Amino acid sequence: MTDRPLAGKIALITGAGRGIGRAIALAYAEAGAAVVCAARTRSEIEVVARQIGDTGGQALAVRVDVTDRLSVQQMTDAAVDAFGGLDILVINAGVSLDKRTVEASVPADWLGTLDVNLNGAYYCAQAAIPHLKARGGGKIITIGSGMGHRGSPERSAYCVSKAGLWMLTRCLAQELWPFNISVNELVPGPVQTSMTADDGTRGSRPAAGPSSQSEWQKRPEDVVPLALFLATQPLVGPTAQSFNLMRRDG
Repeated sequence: MTDRPLAGKIALITGAGRGIGRAIALAYAEAGAAVVCAARTRSEIEVVARQIGDTGGQALAVRVDVTDRLSVQQMTDAAVDAFGGLDILVINAGVSLDKRTVEASVPADWLGTLDVNLNGAYYCAQAAIPHLKARGGGKIITIGSGMGHRGSPERSAYCVSKAGLWMLTRCLAQELWPFNISVNELVPGPVQTSMTADDGTRGSRPAAGPSSQSEWQKRPEDVVPLALFLATQPLVGPTAQSFNLMRRDG
């Protein structure tokens, strides 16, 4: 692999203003990609884009609300207009708004979590697919969670949304493999981000019990090597797979 394995590629990353998304955006730019940094908070993505530009890379900051289909389409159009196409989509934007039992949950928070984590992923994929096809293939990488594979108490909305994302990844992979578009899930495990500072739900939280003490508590930068691996696989590389950074199963 060359020092710039993503040279000539265009990557769009949602949730790129902080945490895992920011780390991936910086790493992809360093690997040679032109990067579209998308998120709700304009000031954060502008800082990331400026940091990429200051180190000689190409970046565009685009504000997006992933729950708004028109906003997502405008984001995708801006990426293609700026750089001429799209090769890589990283679906990373996520929230955990409901932190109660199902019985005590607030429906607006429960549905709001699904709207960002699952509907938002659907909108992003749908908008990106024609542009990936136009390039002769590409990559969609979804940032999943172990909690979407095994569940967790008082986090039903987050778990259900990530379980849906897990299945959406597989459905997309089956639809898109004839077009040389691979779709894989990256499960980071527990990562120290602003979300985990609030409630511990970014990535996947280890199940309660003595064995959880051995779980790898990562920084966003620790997710980068796997994100680069998935972005640099050949067009006929793995698809419909979950790549897991957790030490423990699930």
